[in-house]
Amino acid sequence: MARRPAEDMEKHGGDGGGNGLRHHAIRIPLTAPAPVAAMEEEWEEPNVSLRQKASKIISASTAAYRSKPGSFWALLVLSAGAMLTAFPASSLLSRLYYNGGGQSKWILSWSAVAGWPIPALLLLPCYLLLDGASPTWPPPPRLCLWYALLGLLSAADNLMYAWAYAYLPASTASLVAASSLAFSAVFGRLIVKAKNRMGLSTVNAIVVITAGVVIVALDSGSDRYPGVTSKQYALGFVLDVAGSALHGLIFALSELAFVTHLAAAAGNNDGGASSSRFHVVLEQQVAVSLSAFAFTSAGLAAFGEGFGALRWEAAVFSAGGGGKAGYAMVLGWSAATFQLGVLGATGVVYLGSTVLAGVLNAVRVPVTSVAAVIWFHDPMSGFKILSLVITVWGFGSYVVGHSGGAKKTSRDRSRSGSQTMS
Repeated sequence: MARRPAEDMEKHGGDGGGNGLRHHAIRIPLTAPAPVAAMEEEWEEPNVSLRQKASKIISASTAAYRSKPGSFWALLVLSAGAMLTAFPASSLLSRLYYNGGGQSKWILSWSAVAGWPIPALLLLPCYLLLDGASPTWPPPPRLCLWYALLGLLSAADNLMYAWAYAYLPASTASLVAASSLAFSAVFGRLIVKAKNRMGLSTVNAIVVITAGVVIVALDSGSDRYPGVTSKQYALGFVLDVAGSALHGLIFALSELAFVTHLAAAAGNNDGGASSSRFHVVLEQQVAVSLSAFAFTSAGLAAFGEGFGALRWEAAVFSAGGGGKAGYAMVLGWSAATFQLGVLGATGVVYLGSTVLAGVLNAVRVPVTSVAAVIWFHDPMSGFKILSLVITVWGFGSYVVGHSGGAKKTSRDRSRSGSQTMS
């Protein structure tokens, strides 16, 4: 016959005896551990309706918008718009230069930085209109060396792209240049870690976009211009990838300059961006473009065809109405659009991050590709269409994953704050 609980207690002794039953206090946690809470959130996520998800996204966007003044978002939108319009126009004008009879890679790269007075002319009204904007000139010697380094890298980058557009169609060159997102993410993470996170979505985007570039390489024979050899096409492809890598490095080094030098010189001790100090963007662009102009001018005189080539190229130029007027118009608009695009990119780096600039640089790929097909009648094979779709897919996966990561970070911060309060 089974013992009753009372008999078991009598066998082990009474409550007060030395051999009596010992009572143990069991503590029950009021909050579930982090892994359990995470599992609960994962199980509850499918039950959230589409309207609730949209409401959360709108709330998060509203909170992010209210965290910065309206002038900040206005400058960020204008900077992004400049990137998405001026850079595609500059790429198309580069191809138009070659189609019209231009042959000098040095002249094309020189014309891009010859527009350095444009941001300089914008500095005076910027000083007058922006509250708290004051010149940070003359820069210290260390910052001058930094400007010289960025100018040298920019000159090399422009020359690489000039070679690439000499041998590649504009649509192909823009698709290959989408690899700048991968390089921007890597260099941004290595050089400025605090503002450039690299999660699984970023790695996935890098792999997908790299696959798109490989697909373009496999289809190299379908869109080669007459007179371009296979070696020249391969050289243009390699230089396009190298220019994209250098582009991402310039983004990261520019952001490092803002964080370590320019923000402090403008009186911002924490290194953060502010719309009232946006003049530092123009100051950096003027200095870097002037430095790149000096390096490119020296290269054109010493290693290129010389400035005398401007006259005989203009005499035989056929695009833009032909002659000197058409030649001057193409080079002039090339200088203006390039400076506007660089101004937008530098503004995005200052207000956002290197990775955001790389993302927007990848967004312009479909714009440039479609415009090149319409304007220059570039061949659009099935491989290039597949590469375009993959590139857009990689960009979309990055945006979705990055927004999810930001949402998780905000949720973790709110949870830690509630635990601290409790």
